Amino acid sequence: MSGTPKRKPGRTPELALTVQYGTRCAQLPSSAQLRRWVRAALRRKANITLRLVGEREARELNLNYRGRDYATNVLTFIYSQHRPLEGDIAICAPVVAREALLRGIRRDAHYAHLTIHGVLHLQGFDHVSAAEATHMEKLEKKILARLGYPDPYLDAMPAQDKKRATAATHARGQSRRTLT
Repeated sequence: MSGTPKRKPGRTPELALTVQYGTRCAQLPSSAQLRRWVRAALRRKANITLRLVGEREARELNLNYRGRDYATNVLTFIYSQHRPLEGDIAICAPVVAREALLRGIRRDAHYAHLTIHGVLHLQGFDHVSAAEATHMEKLEKKILARLGYPDPYLDAMPAQDKKRATAATHARGQSRRTLT
């Protein structure tokens, strides 16, 4: 999909969101947090089911629909890209917790990123080519920044590159703010 998703000024797209908790993992985001993150990325009327799942379910979904035998962090299923947009997003809570810990980032920031990532996929954005990936990452960073979260790709950088990028950001006077 080309271009930035647009919404008319002052108009919030209609959203029918169902949140399902299919896991008992600790520190799951509330349905209000998930709704806020979905709305931040949504640019069209949509019916979405967002399900937080355990590793077994994530692995089964990934194997059955993508042919990959492991639990991945987020899966997006698009049923209709017409109006209203319809689809499901499955986020694997244990994988999110592990990734956040390994990367040294806050769990809520990672959930926000993956929720936004899934919603962008529902709207036709992808990261198959380098150009698509660059565009999608730019959108994710912009949406997350509006919500007060740091650049998720900065955390994925090697330590030396992260130091340079952080120094450059502070030199421009743009401190990063996170929500508590």
